[in-house]
Amino acid sequence: MKLQRKVPVALMAAAALTVTACAQSDRDSGSGASGSAGTTKDTFTFGAAGAPKLFDPFYATDGETFRVTRQIHQGLLGVKPGTADVQPELAESWTPSEDGLTWDFKLRQGVKFSDGEPFNAEAVCYNMTRMFEQKGAGQTAAEYWGYFFGSFSDKPADSLYKSCQAKDESTATITITRATSSFPTILSLDSFSMQSPKALEAGDANNVQAAGEGFTYPAYSTAPVGIGPYKLDKYDEANKTVTLVANDQYYGEKPKTAKLVFKIIPDESTRRQELQAGSIDGYDLPNPVDWKGLEDAGNKVEIRPAFNILYLGLNASKNDKLKDLRVRQAIAHATNREQMVKTQLPEGAKVASQFMPEAVAGYNTSLQPYPYDVEKAKSLLKEAGAEGMTLQFAFPTEVSRPYMPDPQKIHEAFKKDLEAAGIKVEVVSKPWNGGYLDDASAGKFDAWLLGWTGDYNAADNFLGTFFSNLEANDFGTKLYPWGKTLSEELKKADAIVDEGEREAAYQKINQQIAEEYLPGIPVSHSPPALVTSGGVQGLVASPLTAEMFDQVTVSGK
Repeated sequence: MKLQRKVPVALMAAAALTVTACAQSDRDSGSGASGSAGTTKDTFTFGAAGAPKLFDPFYATDGETFRVTRQIHQGLLGVKPGTADVQPELAESWTPSEDGLTWDFKLRQGVKFSDGEPFNAEAVCYNMTRMFEQKGAGQTAAEYWGYFFGSFSDKPADSLYKSCQAKDESTATITITRATSSFPTILSLDSFSMQSPKALEAGDANNVQAAGEGFTYPAYSTAPVGIGPYKLDKYDEANKTVTLVANDQYYGEKPKTAKLVFKIIPDESTRRQELQAGSIDGYDLPNPVDWKGLEDAGNKVEIRPAFNILYLGLNASKNDKLKDLRVRQAIAHATNREQMVKTQLPEGAKVASQFMPEAVAGYNTSLQPYPYDVEKAKSLLKEAGAEGMTLQFAFPTEVSRPYMPDPQKIHEAFKKDLEAAGIKVEVVSKPWNGGYLDDASAGKFDAWLLGWTGDYNAADNFLGTFFSNLEANDFGTKLYPWGKTLSEELKKADAIVDEGEREAAYQKINQQIAEEYLPGIPVSHSPPALVTSGGVQGLVASPLTAEMFDQVTVSGK
């Protein structure tokens, strides 16, 4: 259905982000390592690089969790398969007021949650209120809400969200506090999916508690109730498998495979071996050196466009020397990113000059990456009085990410570079969902490797996510004299209605971040791949790494 808009909203469609769909599903065609043609398995088994953190997407931040919850939950808006285009999901259409602050969402009718409870405007408002009214540790855990909506009900002046009203059973009216290019597109994010009010209440869903360096989550986090094509059957932590089964309440086309199994296999080479053995039907992020061999063996390697950024984060609150721009510039000059890209990343990867990929409007084509120059790095460190400084530098284990296929190898390369410039490196590593993400967010590292795959095609989804929220960003920008200015300029740019003016504003900000601020080091953009056995049909690769599995079939014995 055509979406009615009275004010310009950031275009989510970009030709560079459209991926050619895989072959259409055909239950009686295709063959491969998993078996012979003519039969169809009732289970699709996917090799996941990491364990899901929980099953309530509102508190999730990582791709391995979202890969699972995406099959269980749906939001008001969705993303068209194979693209970064927004499309209707639980809302059939949406219409803004003249000032862009009030939005009427016309909802699908006859939709039920997997527990049989009705989905309607009251359920929408219950969900929005639940997210907005987080308290204590829940606010810290709900990182996506903080990134995209700014604050919670205890600080309404800083919040993008204002209120939700059930106009009638099929119309929910959401009011925001300022016009932004990101609304309502942010409602397509997995974190803001609609969940059963009855189940949320019964499972005490908001009862998040701080526990050491992380959080403990309530009963609901292991018993999610959504609207997607699948529902959770079992999470077997001992055997490292998550099993989903078809949701018999689903309003849409029924899943073509009755069961999904996510088999958690942190080691990439082990995932490859299991695909070859036929014990899994596909996995994400195959090592680039294996792509040709996998295809030669009859598998399918789908290469997504590079819609991501790998960066080296820097935290001046943990290491005072990082407050000096010259030290941060020295680190940029010391790291041989071009060599790392050539040796560690797939063909098509490139060194980054800024914190967003070039497909996004606002990318500054005049910027060049800091050149690799060890002597320049040494000179800058000397000027700053930071010769021989120690840098605690962290990397994650038990994970591969689209922008970071082998974190340890990338870390090792940069460690040698930094040491060659006279910086002493203290190595720290933690499991991805075993403290690394929480520690990075809590400012526990001097420097760390992390990245971002875009949720939608807008500059605010990259720069805004990283730097808009002055009080809560991983780079600690509130410590710098320019931190508040950067936050305010990003918010102003996001509110510009004219697309040309908004693009120019972001280009200027990108230049300032690179030349004047440098809160971290943008490293690279990398085209990630997805591999399946030859017998898999109907899987559409996503530039957002947001694949759905409900239309997948697997031929086999």
